[in-house]
Amino acid sequence: MTETTFGIGGAAESTDMVLNIGPQHPSTHGVLRLRLVLDGEVIQHAEPVIGYMHRGAEKLFEARDYRQIIMLANRHDWLSAFSNELGVVMAVERMLGMEVPERAVWTRTLLAELNRVLNHLMFLGSYPLELGGITAVFHAFREREELQNVMEEISGGRMHYMFNRVGGLKEDLPAGWLGRVRHAVAEVRSRMDVYDRLVLGNEIFRGRTRAVGVLSPEAVHAYGVSGPIARASGVDFDLRRDEPYLAYGELADTLKVVTRPDGDCLARFEVLLDQTHNSLDLADACLDRIADLPPGPINQRLPKVLKAPEGHTYAWTENPLGVNGYYLVSKGEKTPYRLKLRSASYNNIQALTELLPGTPVPDMVSILGSLFFVVGDIDK
Repeated sequence: MTETTFGIGGAAESTDMVLNIGPQHPSTHGVLRLRLVLDGEVIQHAEPVIGYMHRGAEKLFEARDYRQIIMLANRHDWLSAFSNELGVVMAVERMLGMEVPERAVWTRTLLAELNRVLNHLMFLGSYPLELGGITAVFHAFREREELQNVMEEISGGRMHYMFNRVGGLKEDLPAGWLGRVRHAVAEVRSRMDVYDRLVLGNEIFRGRTRAVGVLSPEAVHAYGVSGPIARASGVDFDLRRDEPYLAYGELADTLKVVTRPDGDCLARFEVLLDQTHNSLDLADACLDRIADLPPGPINQRLPKVLKAPEGHTYAWTENPLGVNGYYLVSKGEKTPYRLKLRSASYNNIQALTELLPGTPVPDMVSILGSLFFVVGDIDK
């Protein structure tokens, strides 16, 4: 005979419950599944199940030429499209030994910081929304619209800009555009205090986030976590300062790497907010420098068929969500032999296996939202 034990009403002491959050769930920012093992209301084990949005971008890179792969790379983190493009063109330019015109370098830096603000504003608005506060997201979208307008004017795209090219940028700046950007940056900055008052000053928000989901520096290093989440745990690392690219080496006086020692959900939100303020300052510094530059080209003339020499290189950038890297292998053809993408969200989301066990189910929403990920950036 076989003895079988049944849990009565799912509440017997020896019975754990398996709960699936997602793949379609308001807390998951997209098509992500969390497989939780619960003991009552407390999470015992957590497993992120990914791949529902996998597009095979790395394989598609091998069948597209160096102009076309920019479009594929543009899309994995749809909140950071310009920054995604940047890593690809920098890798190809490094393979070619190509010098980019100074106007392109400074304009790329400006657009990368505007893209960073757009990314952060989305999470500054959506995170309070996930915890029950609806007002902040309306403010966030108003500020995003200010910057979205100038990005759309220069590139023609609202989300997928496709403005980077190997050797520079697609085309020069429209007349009067710099002034409109300066006005948009000033408008956004003038209203940023709303997040200090409305969100950080809210006792319910602080109660839901303080000392919740504490991520240790050791776990940051173990899982390869990067970006605002790592810096909120006291890991003082930012590629813009530590391995400068574009014009960041000349912006050392303006660039501030924001860290917090606490490593909780509140610290992650505070780092994101402080970084947004700093990115607006960096944008102003870029505008000042571009205004002083003499007229000149904004891109290099390229051959009709662009081939990278045989070899390999790795280009990494400090994307809004963390370290974004491209490992490019070339056999001397017009398409990459291999292009491996290291996306920030893929590593960051693995930390859930460390953060969720031992926490109540309601805190799962606070922790998940505070990792500021994009599902396309996980699945690629």
